Amino acid sequence: MIRKGTWVEVEEIVLMPEDRASNIPAVTKETPLKSWTRGKCLSDSKLGDEVQVETNIGRIARGKIVDIEPGYYHTYGKYVEEISNIGKQAREIITE
Repeated sequence: MIRKGTWVEVEEIVLMPEDRASNIPAVTKETPLKSWTRGKCLSDSKLGDEVQVETNIGRIARGKIVDIEPGYYHTYGKYVEEISNIGKQAREIITE
């Protein structure tokens, strides 16, 4: 049971495959366009239910609950040697 007011993530289908633009790759066109929104659940529910949520800025969104109390997991990706010296090189150019 997910209680009203719990932080959740909902998934919404924005466009069905037949509604997608004609100029996108065929593989992309075969799948629906989805969005994920996080907010406080506005009613008691359970995982997989269609609910409304209120985001931190007060927007009301609707979708299927896919995660309960989701966290934030950010990364800048793996180390890339080719760009590892850019800062040093830029300083050298600026100070010349």
